[in-house]
Amino acid sequence: MSQAPKYKRILLKLSGEALMGDGDYGIDPVTIGRIADEIKGLNRIGVEVGVVIGGGNIFRGAGLAEAGMDRVAADHMGMLATVMNSLALQDALEARDVYVRVMSAIRINEVCEDYLRRRAVRHLEKKRVTIFAAGTGNPFFTTDSAAALRAIEINAEIMLKATKVDGVYTADPMKDPSATRYEHISFTDALTQNLGVMDATALVMCRENNLPIKVFNIFNEGDLLKVVLGDNVGTLVSEETP
Repeated sequence: MSQAPKYKRILLKLSGEALMGDGDYGIDPVTIGRIADEIKGLNRIGVEVGVVIGGGNIFRGAGLAEAGMDRVAADHMGMLATVMNSLALQDALEARDVYVRVMSAIRINEVCEDYLRRRAVRHLEKKRVTIFAAGTGNPFFTTDSAAALRAIEINAEIMLKATKVDGVYTADPMKDPSATRYEHISFTDALTQNLGVMDATALVMCRENNLPIKVFNIFNEGDLLKVVLGDNVGTLVSEETP
């Protein structure tokens, strides 16, 4: 396996649930430590890493809204949950001697920086892991959309979508044992087949800006590095055939 990374700058999209480990809520220190170790590995081989984390392990705005809460208030709570997760990942990375910055789309200056595109790019150029918190800063947009937006803004070469399964399948592999994994699928097919890769807004943004997405299993230790090195792991979502 070649140790030369295929990508210089990436955007890693983590779900909040990825931080729970085997728990039902919150942040599992062992799990976030392992993820931090893998990000450190990318940082040490010169990859510029941006990260967007969801907040579903603490609060999920859409779920709260369905339960009767005002959607704007619920989404603001979800944004704050992503800030909490971002600070936790920052702490885990700093404990591993990695330089890291958290930048928030909403003003919360006592705990992290405001998001400014030029400053974010400068952090990445200085090989600081840069974590983008609070989504887009607007209600009604998911962290998938925030990840697509930030990836495009920082000129990432690819977005890595970390999930619980090892790629995109023809059906839910948890429910349909006959489901098969795609090695490659186009944005258009992912949208028309409603395969749940990311939300439609994020997929359309990536398609219109020619930003490929790699879907892989974050719980398979080492797969993140394999993806960045260009190994055939997970599913590539792009309009062009690789």
